[in-house]
Amino acid sequence: MVNHSCQYGIRGKVHIDHLPIKYYVPQGSEQGRVNHGPYQGNLGNYAWPNRDDIDNPVAPEWYRERHAMDPEGKIPLVDPKTGETVPKSGYNPGRFFGIDAQTLDPEWYMQHGFICGGDWESAAVQLKHIAGDCINLATDRQNVKDYLIGSVNRYLDMGVDALRIDTVKHVPRDNLLEYVNAWKAHKPGLFVFGENLVKGYGWGDLGGGDNGPSFIRPWWYTRLGHDPRDPNSGGDSGFPQLDFGLFSTFRDNLSRGSFDGVGRVLEMDWIYGNASELVTFLQNHDVGPDNDFRFRFKGEQWMAAAAYNLLWTVRGIPCLYYGEEIEFMKGAPQDVIGNDDTLDQTGRAYFGDHLTDERIGQTQSHSLYQHIKRLNQIRQAVPALQKGAMSHIHEWGSGMSFVRDHNNGESYAVVGLAIGGDQGISVGDIRNGVYRDVVTGNEINVGNGSISFHVRGNSAGIYVLNGPGKVGTDGMYLR
Repeated sequence: MVNHSCQYGIRGKVHIDHLPIKYYVPQGSEQGRVNHGPYQGNLGNYAWPNRDDIDNPVAPEWYRERHAMDPEGKIPLVDPKTGETVPKSGYNPGRFFGIDAQTLDPEWYMQHGFICGGDWESAAVQLKHIAGDCINLATDRQNVKDYLIGSVNRYLDMGVDALRIDTVKHVPRDNLLEYVNAWKAHKPGLFVFGENLVKGYGWGDLGGGDNGPSFIRPWWYTRLGHDPRDPNSGGDSGFPQLDFGLFSTFRDNLSRGSFDGVGRVLEMDWIYGNASELVTFLQNHDVGPDNDFRFRFKGEQWMAAAAYNLLWTVRGIPCLYYGEEIEFMKGAPQDVIGNDDTLDQTGRAYFGDHLTDERIGQTQSHSLYQHIKRLNQIRQAVPALQKGAMSHIHEWGSGMSFVRDHNNGESYAVVGLAIGGDQGISVGDIRNGVYRDVVTGNEINVGNGSISFHVRGNSAGIYVLNGPGKVGTDGMYLR
């Protein structure tokens, strides 16, 4: 993300006024009596013996002095802002956790206050601070550009070869592209994509049940034009996005054992600069694909297998959320919900021993792991599945078919998908020649521009013109 940082400032550059958290005592308690789990009674950096929040060299002298002493937060400290002494039970939590937006340094931070209410669907979302712990940087200032671009360049020099930019709608597109293009110039071939969460198709005020302004929607960031009512007013920006439009349909189709509605999304691919580079996914650390958007996928395993068949064969670049290949924390909430919940009860953090030497064999034998492994083998063997344009899209709920054509027939595949029960697939107006199914190895000679084949439930038929034949080994689903 380039739009916001933490509530404590930027190390070596700017400090945001706070009292050290180790002096915070909730109302009705005493210092050291509250058990914050690994924090052992104190908030802050629990891995450091003196338990403090930051070691920022530009913090005030009194703050830096306390950083190196008083690990329990018991030596009295006078709040320089109010003259009161802490620790003190119930003392204004805002002095420890809050932000006074009016006192932020304009050299580094935006000056427009905090987002509230309807701001999330207006231009204000690009001007105001996201939350008390997400303070917006002044991304149009040169000193901020130099700092962030230079920081990320160091990671690129270490070997990072792709970047996911979080919360892109909070930065105006043209400003954000300055950063994206600078990183690409620093490391040619770098893949950069963005996250712009929408709970719907995400086409903006162009229609489709989403009347939010298009200039904060995912498609806008994939384009270079300046007319949000006309996607064709500009070409590809080279900055693809996570495909929340396709994902948003999964709560109403894949979670119910259907492909219904997928075709509607794919028919709108023209709206993006380059739909083949959209990053597709079933699960995400912010939202799950079920009806409530709140939990990791909790549907039947065959539903997930059918979803992966779709994601690995339609346009886009499939992305896995860690652990979903073994149904890790299936159905768990995406984040802490209740006051007494802990992170290990959620799907957010990877707890467990699934990757140890003792259990790695068991992990890799999981049906979905093996399923995805074979899909990767198939996708690698068929360039059309990686880069080919989509056409002949036909979807009928329990089945789906389409054609992928890369470089005018250089790699050409007819795909049929079945969810739930077996399906008969027929596709016309295709190239003639010998087609081989990479799933079953079946061969069909097409001479009249039409192909028909059978697909077993939750499997796929991927008939490749002059293809390699069967790729990989049959599993529970691809067979």
